[in-house]
Amino acid sequence: MAILTWPPPSNGNPPPSTAPPPPAIPADPTNPIDPSRFAAALEELPLDTLHSKAAEIRNSITRLRESNEQMMPFADEGDAECREAMFENLQVIGRMNGRLGLLKAEVERRGIVWMRDPEDLREEPGEESAAHMDVTTATNGVTNGTNGQHVVENNAISGQVAAPGAPSGRLTDEELRQQLAAQLDGDEEDDGVHL
Repeated sequence: MAILTWPPPSNGNPPPSTAPPPPAIPADPTNPIDPSRFAAALEELPLDTLHSKAAEIRNSITRLRESNEQMMPFADEGDAECREAMFENLQVIGRMNGRLGLLKAEVERRGIVWMRDPEDLREEPGEESAAHMDVTTATNGVTNGTNGQHVVENNAISGQVAAPGAPSGRLTDEELRQQLAAQLDGDEEDDGVHL
C-alpha cells in the first residue's frame, strides 16, 4: 500500500511505507498451545483465575457435547461432514480435559483441594477420567520435556513436589457405602429423629 503525499516526491517513486508491519501469524494458528507451556503459565495465575478458567473450559466442553448430540442424527444418516465435525469436537474435548487436569494439578500443588464440577462425573466408578490420565501422552503426543519445557506426569509438573497429604475429598463408591453403613449402624442406637 503506497502512501500518497503532496507534492509528489521529486524522483517519482512513492516514499517508503511508515506503517508498522502486520503482526506475525504462527505457521499453524489452529495448533493449540502446548500443554507444558499451558502448565507453566498457570504457575503465575491467582487461584480465582484458575477456577474461572476451569469453569470456562467446562462450559466449552458442555457446548461441544451438545453440538455432538445435535449432529448425531445427521451423522447416523451418513453425513460425512457431521461425523468429521463430531470427531474434531471429541479431540478438542480431550485436550480440554487435559487442561482441566493441569488446572487441578496446579491447584493441588498449592495445597488446595480441587472442587470437581458435577458435570465431570461422567466416568464409570473405578475408572480414571481423561483429566486424570498422563496429560503429556494424551495431548499432542508430548512425552518428554526438552528445551526447558515442563513434563506433566500423573498430574504433577516436572521439578515440583506434590502438596503434602492434600486430600482430594473424593470417595469411591465402596468407601461411601461403608461410611453410610457405619452411620446407619450408629443411628440404630439412637431413638431420635435425624434430619
